[in-house]
Order: sequence, then C-alpha cells, then structure tokens
Amino acid sequence: MVRHERPRVLLLTGGPLDGTEGSDVRLASDVLEALPDVDFVWFARWPDHGRDPPRRGRPVRMLSRDGVSHVPQRVQAVLAGAVFARRVDLVHAFLSVGSAFPVFSWLRPLFLGGRPVVHTVPGVADCRFLARSRPLGATVALSESMARRLRSADFGDVRVIPPMIDLDQWPYLPRPRGYPMVLFAGYHDLRGGAETAIDAAAEAWRAGARFRLVLAMRRRPGQHSGLLDQALRERAGATGLPDVEVRGHVEDMRALIASAHVLVYAPAVLGGKADIPLIVLQSLASGRPAVLSDLPQFADFGHAVLRAPAGDARRTGQQLAWLLDQPRSWDVLAERGRALAEDHFGPERFAARYAALYRELLR
Repeated sequence: MVRHERPRVLLLTGGPLDGTEGSDVRLASDVLEALPDVDFVWFARWPDHGRDPPRRGRPVRMLSRDGVSHVPQRVQAVLAGAVFARRVDLVHAFLSVGSAFPVFSWLRPLFLGGRPVVHTVPGVADCRFLARSRPLGATVALSESMARRLRSADFGDVRVIPPMIDLDQWPYLPRPRGYPMVLFAGYHDLRGGAETAIDAAAEAWRAGARFRLVLAMRRRPGQHSGLLDQALRERAGATGLPDVEVRGHVEDMRALIASAHVLVYAPAVLGGKADIPLIVLQSLASGRPAVLSDLPQFADFGHAVLRAPAGDARRTGQQLAWLLDQPRSWDVLAERGRALAEDHFGPERFAARYAALYRELLR
C-alpha cells in the first residue's frame, strides 16, 4: 500500500453527506470536520440541491433526488465503496446493524478488500441480526450498553466513542420566559415515543401542570406524514390534552429547543436509531432538562436527566409535572446537562479518540 503524508480515508455511509441527515451521516460529517489532518473521500448528492456540502476532502457523486438513503443509494454506496476502498488507506463505515448488514458483513472482503476498517455502529435495529453478523474491523459503539451487546455477539474489542455536540453552536441558554413548552422530537416509528409523550403530557396536565406540547415529527421514506400527524392530534384530543401542536420537519431546531422548557423523549425501543440521540445532546447542551425512558443506552446520561420505565406514560408524566413545578430542580438538571455535554460529548474528546484509533490502525 502506498503511504501518504496525510492518510486517505473513505467515509462509507448509506447516503450522501449533504443529503437528509441521519445518524450515520451526522456522525460521518462530524468525523470529517473533527480531523483536519486526514484526506477524506465521501459521498455527495447529485444533482446538487443547493445545500452547502462539506468543503474538505474528495466528494464522490451518487444519484439522489431527495438526499434520503433509499435502497438505490445504499446500492450505489456499496458499489462505489468497493472501488474506492482499494484507493485509500483506511475505510470508516457508519452503518447501523439492520436486516441487510449480516450479508454485507460476510461479503466484507469482496466489498472492502484488505484495507483496515473502522465500523462505527450508530444503532442496532434488532439484536437477532447481530448473531448472523461478523465484525467489519475495529468496532466503535456510541454507548457502554451497546458495546457490551456487541462484545457478547463476538464483535471482539469494541471501543466506545460517544458522539459529539458542537458546544459553540449549542450554547447554554437561560430558562425561557412565559408559558412553558414541552418538546418531543422524533420519527413516526412504532413505539418510538410520540404516543407516550402525548399520554405522559395528559397525565401531567391532570396532575395540575400547565404547558403547551409540541411534537416535531420527521417521516420515514414511504410514510404519509399528513395522516400520521393527524392521528397524533386525535390521540391528544382523546386524552383531553388541550394545547398540542404537531409539526413536520423543523429546519431551525436550535430556535425550537431554545423556546422549550423540557424535552420528553421516551421511546420504548430505539429500533435502529442512534444509541445517543442527537436531540437529547442538543437539549442538554442548551440547558434544557430531559425526561427519558429508562433504556440501557440512556444510562450514560447518569443523573443529568430524569428517567422513567420505557413505555410508562404515567411515570413519565409524573416526572414531567414534578420538573415543571420545581424551578430549583430544573436549574440543577439544566446545569448538569450542560456539564455532561462538555465533559463527555465535546468535540475535542471526540476528535482525540478517533485520531488515536486511526493512528493505531494505520501504524
């Protein structure tokens, strides 16, 4: 292999880095920005849709009308990866473990050749897929819980590198004034947390808390968002919750989080979503307390958040009502959340860990 002064690394994602954001694209983009001494090759959307792409590295065009990682985009990524994996020093894959991953993992030598591979696992859709998979190379989990799960599935020496949050872009903000707003942000997924957030909000309302609930919903490919949004409104009406707004995809998430008092994020299952959801990091960095479901992946947040049993709307609602009624506790959690973001999810720590892993594999 020809050595270069600056290592060349292929960022292998299921879609373009300048397309619609997913956990794999977000993580790959953060790695690209965090390691300026690396020459990256990455997938870019064609035709160009006007969004500013990363300015570093070499873009490889893939046909994508909407920037979403559909099956054709994933096929293009695999085929392009098979070509460019032979032209770089290292391959860094950002792939969740879904239904197609076991086959890809067994065909890894065909697609990725003999280059060293880093595989960052954003999430696992179903643990049964792990039993049929093999590691692509050095494996990186986002949480200690996922690392234990991967090790038990014979993925070997699994490293833990939590995702990063840009602390300058997400500064600590004072508590919003005025009528409280409670936020849920997520997808229209089965047991994904939106219904639990509505039921929990209704529980808190019956307990005497007064607030407005805003649900910022993103749709999956093939979903009819209008019908799904209406179903959430009808559910809220059936519970007697009077002040609910259901929005679609929000462009300015920073402004929405700034206006929120509390984040309620209570999925019963993550279903392949990132172990450390970006919305939680953004909220904690901004000084917005969070009520989360008590999933193993969320244990890494420690005492910086409140947790309730997964799917338990009654307990989640009680936590929400208590938090809205306790200004001092709100302040304590806001400060803990920001401190956690700085200590464990800052960009310097993220960059140092990936830089060290790259050096180890390229040695």
